[in-house]
Amino acid sequence: MRVTIVIITIMSFTAVLLVSCAAPTRVETDYGTSYKLQIVNQTANPEAGKSQAPVEGLDGQAAANTMTKYRKEFERQEKAPSNVSNISNVGNSK
Repeated sequence: MRVTIVIITIMSFTAVLLVSCAAPTRVETDYGTSYKLQIVNQTANPEAGKSQAPVEGLDGQAAANTMTKYRKEFERQEKAPSNVSNISNVGNSK
């Protein structure tokens, strides 16, 4: 009688373990959801490609200034000489 209960308990525990291993994890079920949600949230106007109207926003001068500033960010800039301090003989007091 006691051996039967132990065997049934072991078999039940083994069955639960096997079933839980086959089930998809939380990561597997939600994989890619946050990426897709960000794409949807960042799309201001999903119908924008269907419209032939010109884009309105910045005037020509403001757009030119913005692009000039943007391009200057990528230019190589000269580094200013830095103050370098060399400390030698640390711990050697004569």
